Amino acid sequence: MGSGIGGHGLTPRQIIDKFKTLKMVDVILPTTDGRTITLPRHIEPREDTALLLAQLDLTLPAQPPPKVSPSLSLRMHTVV
Repeated sequence: MGSGIGGHGLTPRQIIDKFKTLKMVDVILPTTDGRTITLPRHIEPREDTALLLAQLDLTLPAQPPPKVSPSLSLRMHTVV
């Protein structure tokens, strides 16, 4: 087996560098009625990062649900 964490041949720094490639993005979609739908998403990991996740028995969480914001006109008239 290789040296490194868990016999994977990677140093802790290399593992961190691979995990740094995991990204979260917000896909923002305006609707025709003035609302906004925000889809927070993590991108699919690269093949080498997916392999590392599997070897470490880690899984990414499920994609978060979409967020729907009220229309701008409703937000302006809301009393707090």
